[in-house]
Amino acid sequence: MTGPLAKTQNAELVARRAEALDALDSVLPFDRRDFLAGVLTDDDVATLRHLAREGIGANSLRALASDLGYLEAWSLAATGFSLPWPAPQALLIKFVAHHLWDFAKRETDPAHGMPADVAATLKSQGLLRSDGPHAPATVRRRLSSWSTLTKWRGLRGNFSAPGLQSAIRLAVRASARPRGRKSKKAVTADILTALLNTCAGDRLVDVRDRALLITAFASGGRRRSEIASLRFEQIVEEEAVPADPKAPDASNKLPCLSIRLGRTKTTQADSDAFVLLVGRPVTVLQSWLERAGITEGAVFRGIDRWGNLETRALTPQAVN
Repeated sequence: MTGPLAKTQNAELVARRAEALDALDSVLPFDRRDFLAGVLTDDDVATLRHLAREGIGANSLRALASDLGYLEAWSLAATGFSLPWPAPQALLIKFVAHHLWDFAKRETDPAHGMPADVAATLKSQGLLRSDGPHAPATVRRRLSSWSTLTKWRGLRGNFSAPGLQSAIRLAVRASARPRGRKSKKAVTADILTALLNTCAGDRLVDVRDRALLITAFASGGRRRSEIASLRFEQIVEEEAVPADPKAPDASNKLPCLSIRLGRTKTTQADSDAFVLLVGRPVTVLQSWLERAGITEGAVFRGIDRWGNLETRALTPQAVN
């Protein structure tokens, strides 16, 4: 069906999916909601909502949604159709061939690797940033997400097929992409001090940023997503601890808080894992909570240009 009626019906479908994705607004970036609504199918949206109800971690669900959005966009660009479930082995190998390829081979064979029109489409959607092959780890992660989503639909995929595994090994060897470190320089005390100097004022945003930086550093180097999603209910006031461990009976005590981690990339929701803040980090965090009047919900929230505190938590992307 084509023409105005088809466009109207398609717009209604996208609007309905966007509304359904609103239920996941605490997990999915709002600026990607409309994009996901445009490329995901109704079944895709239903699967993501089911995963959310099942209690999958917010970070894991966010990663699955991101990978699913990319996979659907790639399938539409490469085949003209949404992803079939389960995906045939030929489509999986096609995905590998489009994302892992040999630079030298591309020079003599323009058809090698991802076709130019597919790459152009993905670039126009902000999904493809470079002209080279993907990192093998990225390809494996997206295949893993594809496999996970297939299983959650109650289907059996072809992800362990010898042909696919062989194609991945050969493609990784041919792509010869150098492995790089994700972080070239760890955040050390001197870097933290320099960052704190940028928010040494008394504005509300300065108080928040100091608390955010010190909390992230003092709690063992939390991920951006963990800091952004931190809630007041995760913070527990503990008994003060001696300033000198060798003199436990001394009157000089330091304030202490524990942060219940809940479900993270390395812990389960019911593992009761926690980290402790002692001394200055506690004082700085409490100062922020008191100044902002936060007694429930998100700890680190947005602040508008007029200095007004917002109710929604910062996004992980805003924690830089």
